[in-house]
Amino acid sequence: MAEQFPGAVLDLLEAAGDRPVFEHGDRAVSGHQLLALVRRVTNGLRARGVRPGDGVALLLGVTPEAFAAVLAAHTAGARVVGVRPGLTDAQREHLLADTAVQVTDRPDGTAAGALTLSDLLAAEDDGTRPHVSGRPQDVARLVHTSGSTGMPKACAQTYAAMTAAWVAHPDRWPPAVRELAPRLRRFLVFGTLASQVMMEYGLLALAAGGTLVADDHPSFPDSLVRHRATGSVITVARLTRLVADVRERPVDLGALRALMVSGSPVDAARLRQAADVLGPVVFHGYGQTETGMISMATPYDEPGSLGVPPVDLEVRDADGRPLPPGADGELYVRTPSQGCGYWSEPGLSAEVFTTGGWVRTRDIGHLDTRGRLWLTGRARDVIIVNANVHYAGPVERVLAAHPSVAEAYVVAAPDEHTGEAVHAYVVPAPGRTPRLGELHALVAAELGEATAPTRLTLIEEVPLTPAGKPDKRALAERGR
Repeated sequence: MAEQFPGAVLDLLEAAGDRPVFEHGDRAVSGHQLLALVRRVTNGLRARGVRPGDGVALLLGVTPEAFAAVLAAHTAGARVVGVRPGLTDAQREHLLADTAVQVTDRPDGTAAGALTLSDLLAAEDDGTRPHVSGRPQDVARLVHTSGSTGMPKACAQTYAAMTAAWVAHPDRWPPAVRELAPRLRRFLVFGTLASQVMMEYGLLALAAGGTLVADDHPSFPDSLVRHRATGSVITVARLTRLVADVRERPVDLGALRALMVSGSPVDAARLRQAADVLGPVVFHGYGQTETGMISMATPYDEPGSLGVPPVDLEVRDADGRPLPPGADGELYVRTPSQGCGYWSEPGLSAEVFTTGGWVRTRDIGHLDTRGRLWLTGRARDVIIVNANVHYAGPVERVLAAHPSVAEAYVVAAPDEHTGEAVHAYVVPAPGRTPRLGELHALVAAELGEATAPTRLTLIEEVPLTPAGKPDKRALAERGR
C-alpha cells in the first residue's frame, strides 16, 4: 500500500536537502531543517497522546514552524482543523468543539488548555524519518466553509483523497498546472497555512523546486516587490486594486510570473486589463471546498474561459440528464481529492455528494465544442465576499428579526474592495425606518462581519417573478 499523505511531502523536503524551502523575515530554512521541525512537532504531538483519527485544531500563522505543524499533525494521522482569523467567538468554539488538542502560535488566541507551538518544538529530534500514521479512510482534515449559515460547515477529506491529489506529484499535474508550477520559484504566502488554497499552492511550489516566502502583513504590490515574489494567490478584489495601483504608481514587477485567482469569477474585461498592466501572469482557477481544483485557465486561454477541465465533469439539466456542448446546466464533477461529505451532516452530504461519486457544484455553466468550461451563473443564492461563499438566507432571517423590518432580501453587489458585498433590500415595518448601521451591527454579531450589509435600500414591496416568488434578480439589476 502506498504511503499516505504527507509522505510525498516529506520526500520533497528530504530531496531538497540544504536548499532553502521557506523564508520568513531574515531566516532561510532548508529542506532538512524543516523536516527536523516536522519530526519535533510530530514527536511532541505523539508524546501528548495524539493518535490517528484524533482531532487537532491549528491556530497558526505563516512561519516555518507553522508549516511544520500542519505537516506534523497529518504525519501523526490526525483529523486536522485549521482555524482562520475573523471568526466570531461562537463560530470558533464550534470549530474547536470536537478536537482533542489545540495548537497555537498566537499569543492572543490561546484557548484554555491549548498547546503552544513552542511546547511541541521542545520535543526531542530523533533524526529519523517520521512514521506516517494516516489510515486511508480516516478523515485527514475538515475544511470549513464561511459560516454564513450560522456555523461553518465542515467538508471532510480522507487521507486516501489527499494521497490521490496531484499537487505533490509532478507526473500527475494537469497541463495548466504544468504551465503554472515552474513560475512559483518564490511563492508568497500570507494569512494562515491552514488555508486550503494557500497550503496546496505552497506544496505545488515545493514540488516544483521553489521556495515559500512568508509575509505576516502583506500589502500589494509592495510585498511582491520586497520579496521578489514570482507568484502568489490573489482575490478578484485585490487583483483589481493591484492593477489600479500599478497603473497609477508603476513599480518593478519584473520577477512576477503567476497570480492565482480563485474563489470568485473574473470577467473577461478585468482579465484583459490585468494582462495589459501586469503581463501574462493571471491564472484563473475554479474549484470548491468540496472538490478542490476543477479547472484552471492559463494567461494564454481566452479571457472568461476556465480552460479544459482535467477532471470528470458533466453539465446536467434540472432532471439530471447530461446536456450537449453549448447548453447551460448545473455542473457535476468528480475529482481525485474531493471530500467525502460534511462532518456530522448526513442530510446535507446526501444532497451535495450524490450517487456515482459525483459532487453537485450548484454552479451553472457549459462546455464549448473545444471542451473549455464557461461559468454563467449560480444555482445557489450566495454572495462571494473576499473569495468566501456566504448564503443569503441566514442573512435575510437575521435582518427580518429586527423590529423595524417587515421583509428583507439580500443580493450580491459589486464591491471594489471585496469583490462582492451584501446589499439589503428591506420593506420597513409600519411606522419604522430601518438604519443601515443597526442592521449591519446585528448581522455582524450573529454571522460575522463579512456577511453584514454594506448597502441598504428601502422598498415598498418586493418585485415578483411570474411564478409569484421574490424576484431577486430584478433587485440585483436595480442596484447595479
